[in-house]
Amino acid sequence: MSELVFVGLGLNDEKGITLRGLEETKSADAIFMETYTSRMPDFSLERLVRLCGRKIQMLTRSDLEEESGRSILQAAKVGKAVFLVPGDPFIATTHIILRIDAEKQGITTRIVHGISIMSAIVSLSGLHNYKFGKTVTVPFADNFSETPYNVISQNQKLGLHTLCLLDLRQAENRYLSIKDALEQLLNMEEKKKQNTITPRTPAVGIARAGSNSPVVKAGFVKDVVGFDFGEPPFSLIIPGDLHFMEVEALCAFAGAPVEFRSLVR
Repeated sequence: MSELVFVGLGLNDEKGITLRGLEETKSADAIFMETYTSRMPDFSLERLVRLCGRKIQMLTRSDLEEESGRSILQAAKVGKAVFLVPGDPFIATTHIILRIDAEKQGITTRIVHGISIMSAIVSLSGLHNYKFGKTVTVPFADNFSETPYNVISQNQKLGLHTLCLLDLRQAENRYLSIKDALEQLLNMEEKKKQNTITPRTPAVGIARAGSNSPVVKAGFVKDVVGFDFGEPPFSLIIPGDLHFMEVEALCAFAGAPVEFRSLVR
């Protein structure tokens, strides 16, 4: 058998793996895992090893990008290899190339989906899933880009919400905060002056989605930028046009101020 199975681990800890994912992992000839695309706050490799009863080889970004996932592909050519990935395997587009390479080499690939930040932010915030536009990643300031501001602006013109994924450098234990992301966007507003991100723009910050202690805070940028969200990982939503039920949800679930009711369109 020549097979590579991508298994999603969910968002918070080893308990996020599905029963099917666990079964696939237990029956694998080789198991690999990465943690650089997303932080799982309460994850324990030791507990996962006990859960599946198998040895797990941890991979770095360079193993997958510079080495093109060679060790995974070699294992998959002679048996069944499982690749464990935080969240849902292909929400981070990093791994699509690995799957393409596997298929080109005659290796059958399958996916066992996991809980994704894309669905978790909808459940936590109460915003309507079908009203989200293009998603964007906000990088660290030393890798500055105008793209996040431009994407938010484009979505706003269509009345759509924007999910901003915040950059992380797992090897350096660095995670872009909601405060820093908003300040970058405000600085870009000073330059662009398109009224896209101002102190009165509504925003929703989310920390530790998928854990037992997520934090969701809605408010105007001037308030959210100073809010203490605690430990990472973080996500940021810049809402577009708001339905009255979305506003009620933000008030009920995320502590949005009553002034949000005036934003209904």
